[in-house]
Amino acid sequence: MTIEGFSGINGSFQDRVHALLSQQVRDWDLARNNYSGLKRVMRRPLDKPEDADFYVQCNPARIRSSAAKVDARSIRERPCFLCEKHLPAQQRWVEFGREYLILVNPFPIFPRHLTIPVRTHEDQLIAGRMDDMLQLAKALEDFVVFYNGPRCGASAPDHFHFQAGNKGFLPVERMRQDAGKLLRQNDHVDIRAMEQYHRRIIMLRSSDKQALAGCFEQIYDFLKPLQPDQPEPMLNILAGYHAPEWQVLVLPRKEHRPWQFHAQGDEQVMLSPASVDLGGVLVTPREKDYARMDLALMEDIFAQVCIDAANWDDLLNELVHKKP
Repeated sequence: MTIEGFSGINGSFQDRVHALLSQQVRDWDLARNNYSGLKRVMRRPLDKPEDADFYVQCNPARIRSSAAKVDARSIRERPCFLCEKHLPAQQRWVEFGREYLILVNPFPIFPRHLTIPVRTHEDQLIAGRMDDMLQLAKALEDFVVFYNGPRCGASAPDHFHFQAGNKGFLPVERMRQDAGKLLRQNDHVDIRAMEQYHRRIIMLRSSDKQALAGCFEQIYDFLKPLQPDQPEPMLNILAGYHAPEWQVLVLPRKEHRPWQFHAQGDEQVMLSPASVDLGGVLVTPREKDYARMDLALMEDIFAQVCIDAANWDDLLNELVHKKP
């Protein structure tokens, strides 16, 4: 249920969200225990020891998400944990407009981790919702808002939702605004492309929400024919607002999980890449996977799940030569 005190707090919408986080971590046993557990998670850099571009983090409580069965039968046979009627009795929320609920994620990766579902039960499909994502990013200026596609890390592909985590946690946030290859720049939008360890990113920056949405739709429309059997092109998206402009990172995909995820015995690595992993923090629920992760294994996993070089080059040509 919503708590009237949150809506009555003097201050910004974000103040109410921070109040929600404080209340849930204080009064909800599951959230309190798991947020307290974050202080004990193991985390180490994969490259340079200071200001690393990639870390690996061992979060045992994330086994529920990392190992989630997202095949059609498994989805049908379990209740949707993002529908209001199935939320835990201690779960509270803040409403965002009439359509979204701001929830505290009780299985956190970030020190402040939100899940933002729609109130109706509908599939995880981003088409038509980029404007919502940008509005959320502006309203939650202390957070990075992210989207995992239905086969790109979403553990609830049957119920549309965003997530958000506090700024400063993901190494990708430190990417310089002039990094990578400049594809297009005008009064409305700056488009750049970055590639590192087979992780390929399109960065969009603009204070014009309509221009950003148009560029995203161009990327979406280009990618869709590459995966005609999928309900939407595979991708992860991260968005942050840094007044007076938004920064949106689009990471096109080609696979859901690497072969190591499905392997047996010593070859298995339980890593199901999503926005956080591609953002620079690889989350493993098992200590043995945490111990073995290195740059070579990470690069192999990224090469399997991220868009391949040929389609990437074609996408960049599309963005350079065709305006939306």
